[in-house]
Amino acid sequence: MNTTQSRAPQGAIDRFFDISRRGSTIGTEVRGGLVTFVTMAYIVILNPIILSGKPDVAGTSLDFAAVSAATALTAGVMTILFGLITRLPFAFAAGLGINAFVAFGVVGEVTWAEAMALVMINGVIIVLLAATGLRKLIFDAVPVQLKLAITVAIGLFIAFIGFVNSGFVTSTGHASPPVGLGVGGSVASVPTLMFVITLLLTGVLVARKVKGGMLIGIVTGTVLSIVVEAIWHLGAATENPGGWGLTVPALSGSPVSVPDLSLIGAVDFGFDLGKVSIVTLVMLVFTLVFSNFFDAMGTMTGLAKEANLADAKGDFPRIKSALIVEGVGAIAGGATSSSSATVFVESGSGIGEGARTGLANVVTGLVFLLAMFFTPLTSIVPTEVAAAALVIVGAMMLSQIAHIDLTDFRVLLPVFLTATVMPLTYSIANGIGAGFISWVLVNALSGRVKQISPLLWVVAGGFVIFFARGPLEALLGV
Repeated sequence: MNTTQSRAPQGAIDRFFDISRRGSTIGTEVRGGLVTFVTMAYIVILNPIILSGKPDVAGTSLDFAAVSAATALTAGVMTILFGLITRLPFAFAAGLGINAFVAFGVVGEVTWAEAMALVMINGVIIVLLAATGLRKLIFDAVPVQLKLAITVAIGLFIAFIGFVNSGFVTSTGHASPPVGLGVGGSVASVPTLMFVITLLLTGVLVARKVKGGMLIGIVTGTVLSIVVEAIWHLGAATENPGGWGLTVPALSGSPVSVPDLSLIGAVDFGFDLGKVSIVTLVMLVFTLVFSNFFDAMGTMTGLAKEANLADAKGDFPRIKSALIVEGVGAIAGGATSSSSATVFVESGSGIGEGARTGLANVVTGLVFLLAMFFTPLTSIVPTEVAAAALVIVGAMMLSQIAHIDLTDFRVLLPVFLTATVMPLTYSIANGIGAGFISWVLVNALSGRVKQISPLLWVVAGGFVIFFARGPLEALLGV
């Protein structure tokens, strides 16, 4: 983590964002904002890959370019809004997991326009929970050890994302082992080698406390990748097994394009109850709310700890405003058909670079807005290079485990389950749920029932329903 001594404010921007008071500088915030964007830029490509081209019950599908533009627009607006209101360096974009649930779980029951209306309803519920203080009460009911465990788990999760995105860890296609190193147990592709080189270079720079080390590592890795692609013409992995993942580090054609914003406002609240039951709609909203609610809360807790902005209880500045704005992100994402926009764990890369304030968010948001017009340039940073930054940040966040007393098994088991279930199931909500349920049961049945908050019982019960929603839907005939 980058920490410096606080200084006297140097101007209006400094005072507004508390830059000097948090031990940062304008230059550091700009660098941090750029690093965050670089590690998040893939979402402009990945989100439309997940959402577009899949027909709904009416046979309608979303256009790739339109989803890409809407993704960049929503990410830019919400990131800037969050930075200005909360002064925190937590960037927004379409939430992974939620977008997949919308594409594969919601669509098929309803149309795309109706699915995005459900996402907006989810957002309204989140905002109401935050505005009434209930979301904060639930947050306060979570023991400090579990909050720290969430930070550690998210570190492992984003590191695992980095390993998978880089091709360093791949699916074997077998029941055992389910994953393995590279291809056939070795690093067999040039893009994965670029990940390793970028990871080691960035690690050395960060270890030597070089200013801008994360950004230097990413830029250097990108330049090397461009040279490699120019020489060997590897292309995309979809065409060449040894090629690049989501983005190929090469420009073709014009780097500028006019954004297609036709999906803005393409929502429909007039659900056809003759084709979908109210019970189905309620279960879909319930799943969206649960995923959104705890994914964001866990992510913000982890990022605040990493930025040294959280107190001993895990609270951070303007927490109520942060929780409300996060709900607004879901409303905005539904309104633009880009799926719920939420806090991104990749913000940790900017925090690792030194970002401590909302100014970094403003920088990230502005670049996202520019990305609407420069989609070809956005895709020039290969996923393998950006993945190296995620692994570095994951290692940084793992350091929080030193503050957890693991000598008590009533603490150890929930912490262990949180930290393992989250990356292994690729879901922040799943990891938090496993931790909550095990905490309540283990502590209650070992003589500490009076130390468990009633709200924690309610949340744990909700997670039981969340995990059992498949059988429940079958039982209810959904």
